[in-house]
Amino acid sequence: MGLFNLIDAADHLPEEWKSRILGQSGACNIKILRMNAQPYPDETHHYNEALIVISGRLCLSVDGNTIDVSAGEMYLAPAGVPHAVLPGSYGVLMIVDPIGN
Repeated sequence: MGLFNLIDAADHLPEEWKSRILGQSGACNIKILRMNAQPYPDETHHYNEALIVISGRLCLSVDGNTIDVSAGEMYLAPAGVPHAVLPGSYGVLMIVDPIGN
C-alpha cells in the first residue's frame, strides 16, 4: 500500500466508469475511476457517498439541480437521494463509500 498517484492509477484502468478499490480506511473503501463525457444513470444508496474530483470536472443532477464539482472539491451524496452524472464530466474521480458496496 502506501503512496498512490491517483491520476496514473485511473489512467491504467481498462474502461471508464468502472472503479477500482485502492484501499480501505476504517469501514470505507477508497475507490478511483476515470470519467468520460458520457452520462451515468441515477443511483440511490442507503449510505452517504463522498465524490472527490481529483482532476477534471464532475457534473451531477441531484433533485433536479445541476451541481458542478471541480478538481479539488468534494460532493457528499446523501443517503437516499438519487444522483446522476450529466454529460460533460471528465477526469479522475475518487469515491469513498462503505465496504461491501
